[in-house]
Amino acid sequence: MTRKTQSYSKEFKAEAVKTVLEQELSINEGASLLSIPEGTLGQWVTAARKGVVTPGSRSVAELESEVLNLRKALNEAQLERDICKRLVNSPCRLTPAG
Repeated sequence: MTRKTQSYSKEFKAEAVKTVLEQELSINEGASLLSIPEGTLGQWVTAARKGVVTPGSRSVAELESEVLNLRKALNEAQLERDICKRLVNSPCRLTPAG
């Protein structure tokens, strides 16, 4: 009998841990909710509580911080775009001489 190993993305792991911790679920409840093995989720949560991060991955706090920064940058870019649109469509714009 061969054992099938499932691979999960870093984002999925982070969200799974976040879900369990924020909703104060037991490992059993979280595993059932997410349809993953209890042992797998338990290892992720234990590592997160100890502050252990797998190589190359980022913590939930780092990801949330990045999302916040990206949203700010997006809002600024949209504001700049809107200003440019208003300037282009303004009836007072300058016309080329000639």
